[in-house]
Amino acid sequence: MSDAFSSRQIRSLVTEEHSLKLSIETAEVPQPGPDEIVVKIEAAPINPSDLALLFGPADMASATFSERDGEPEVEAPILPKLAGMVAARQGESMLVGNEAAGVVVAAGESDAAQALLGKTVAIAGGDMFQQYRCVHSMMAIPMGEDVTAREAASSFVNPMTALGMVETMRDEGFTALVHTAAASNLGQMLNRICIADGVDLVNIVRKPEQVEILREIGAKYVVDSSAEDFEEQLTAAIIETKAYMAFDATGGGRLTNTILTCMERAASAGLEYNRYGSDTMKKVYVYGRLDLTPLTLTPAYGFAFNVGGFLLTPFLQRIGIERMVGLQQRVASEIKTTFASHYVAEISLAQALTAEAIAVYGQRQTGQKYLICPQH
Repeated sequence: MSDAFSSRQIRSLVTEEHSLKLSIETAEVPQPGPDEIVVKIEAAPINPSDLALLFGPADMASATFSERDGEPEVEAPILPKLAGMVAARQGESMLVGNEAAGVVVAAGESDAAQALLGKTVAIAGGDMFQQYRCVHSMMAIPMGEDVTAREAASSFVNPMTALGMVETMRDEGFTALVHTAAASNLGQMLNRICIADGVDLVNIVRKPEQVEILREIGAKYVVDSSAEDFEEQLTAAIIETKAYMAFDATGGGRLTNTILTCMERAASAGLEYNRYGSDTMKKVYVYGRLDLTPLTLTPAYGFAFNVGGFLLTPFLQRIGIERMVGLQQRVASEIKTTFASHYVAEISLAQALTAEAIAVYGQRQTGQKYLICPQH
């Protein structure tokens, strides 16, 4: 690389005084190695998974907002009972952002890296809320000439997670799925995948208007958890679809428990009573923490059940390079359709650290996804 690049970047720091500091710093971008590329980042989505590192267990309602050297700075106290969660990163200033998209402006000498020079690519690997990022060429998905960085920005976290859910279902011998927080960007992608692949999907949403969002894109099974007959509707949908695997984005409270209970009711329908429950395996993967209260489970579904966690990176490591590349190619070819994302606002790095923006994207509400444009 003949020219060095300076990159403005959002950083998150846990101080020894048990506070969280968010700031914008400037750093030099490293020279790319033989198999690496430097991407001029033009768009980076704020995903719920980014917020744990961005805010940690800080009390953002008590945050103060100021400026230092013309750049915004945010400081918020860390709740004492949660301080242990971030003790290991005390004093370490960390970059934020799981994924992004932009144009390759420098490349190492390998054929794989050189082939990406000048192309719009989607990238993953963390540290994306900045202007330039050096990554291994294997972490880049090249896009078609008609695809913009804005369209490609959400090519990893949501698309690959949604595909991972369907692949996991198949790998473990299930034939249908239940999904919570289903009107989200990810949930809508999962619906389009399942419709295309002929997989029955039972969608759980939290509001009546979210039912209509999914109906409009062709979803057949949508149940509203705020409805009085929610459990009856869910049980009926599971009986019809035989959806005994679920992916739960809430991660706390009683929803996982309710799903397992309804699965057991569906599996036991028409069978003689068995004090150990049905033989049908019921499985829920927790993949998010929209609900920060403890996860509550009760003995209401026998012993043929399993609750575990699901993360994208271990899934990709398990399936291997060949299958991962195949999924990436599907994302690239359908980025304007199946894997299209929608944003309510596009903001700069500085705007991402304002009270107004944090008050919206910090709530993790469906339909309130923000896109950071670092070059603005």
